[in-house]
Amino acid sequence: MTGGPAEELVAAGYAWEMADVPWLHDALGLADLAHGVELADRGILPDRVRGPLLGALLDLAAMPAEAVGYDPRHGEPYMSRERHLLARIGDDAGWLRAGRTRREAVRTAFRIRVRGQILDLVAAASALAATLADQAERHLDTLMPDYTYLQQAQPTSFGHYLLSFADPALRDAVRLIAEFSHVNASSAGSGAANGSRILDDRDATARALGFDRAIVHTRDAMWQTDPFMHVLAAAASLLLTQDKLAEDLEIFASAEFGFVGLAEAYGRPSIAMPQKRNPYALTVIRGSAGVMLGHLTGLTAVTKTPSARSDNFIYLYGELPRALDLTHRVTRLTTGVIRTLEVDAVRMRSALAAGFTQATDLAELLMQRFHTDYRTAHRVVQHAVRQSAALDAEAISRAATEITGDHWHLDDAELRAALTPEALVGSRTGLGGAALSSMTSMIERVREQAAELSADVTTRRAAVHAAEDAIRARAAGFGGR
Repeated sequence: MTGGPAEELVAAGYAWEMADVPWLHDALGLADLAHGVELADRGILPDRVRGPLLGALLDLAAMPAEAVGYDPRHGEPYMSRERHLLARIGDDAGWLRAGRTRREAVRTAFRIRVRGQILDLVAAASALAATLADQAERHLDTLMPDYTYLQQAQPTSFGHYLLSFADPALRDAVRLIAEFSHVNASSAGSGAANGSRILDDRDATARALGFDRAIVHTRDAMWQTDPFMHVLAAAASLLLTQDKLAEDLEIFASAEFGFVGLAEAYGRPSIAMPQKRNPYALTVIRGSAGVMLGHLTGLTAVTKTPSARSDNFIYLYGELPRALDLTHRVTRLTTGVIRTLEVDAVRMRSALAAGFTQATDLAELLMQRFHTDYRTAHRVVQHAVRQSAALDAEAISRAATEITGDHWHLDDAELRAALTPEALVGSRTGLGGAALSSMTSMIERVREQAAELSADVTTRRAAVHAAEDAIRARAAGFGGR
């Protein structure tokens, strides 16, 4: 091509890619340094080129993106970087193209960027789960009605309710760690599709950049998208868990419930209504979950393409890092909301008196006491609920007579002792229940898994950083620094 790209192509295509430069610039610098070092190590670079080229790459890697002169009129970001090097060292900049396509450089940089974001997100999800466990422990005895379909169901504790969101967060963290092993695999050395004869040790290239391995098949290495879709799906799932919690808390924070309140730093006042303070952080969490569903739908759609096409990657390069960054920021926000949440234990406890959350346990008691089937016991209690203001011995006896024709005698003192919220919650000693013994075990397990994930992130991050530092050191040696 002798001319530049059309103005319309610049505006609609290259400008889109250039907007992603802030996400990839640092990783591009590292990918270029690693490639330059490998060319030098293999003796491919002439002696006179090694120092100037590696020195220029070190300087370029140290520059902020805005200082490089990225310009969509020159095409994709790689071309602006090459023009910068040409202006610095002349045609010797062309040696950087040896054994590598420009798309391969960006693919490598993309994986470097995303792998770091995955580790950040796993750490944030683990911190959220640990914070939920901490608050759950504080509210083991804070009794409240549990709700299904926003209707009172059974007595529980606020701690048991909160802890139900910890395992979903941990599961998504585990999924992200699993996908990390696929993202932290190198496409370097794959060329456009079938590699390069001058760079034939792709595993060594991968390890030098802190990747766990090289992707085996060169064509798959260059064009695979499935790991990124899985990462995005796990991130969306993590935000959807937080959305459920935020939607509940928004209801619980209403005047009609008054169960919880957000700390002042996580809300904002109404401009017009002096009495009103909005739980703004919950709005951000809920809205971000919706945005993530849009990212997931859009990026899944653009991967529906024949193989070896760049259209999907053009949109992945910036949109996936943006989506992961959003998820990370919102997960930290949710953690702050939970850590500082204000709880009205008295209001929660009093709500139990407004419904019949003991009805299930009462039906089970009747089933065992009077040796009747559960369906019949259920009908008796249901009739009593409809006909009486309280589930006392008289109401049960009257309902039993009308439903079964038999007289069931119960003692009010016995009912009160067996069916208090404290007794009912304390009876849930089985796996996953709200009793103290069960909750203590679950809280400890959540903390242990969160700590294990956090330690795993620290180990993986240290290995990646060590490899990246080694690349910079090798480049500095060749560049005479």
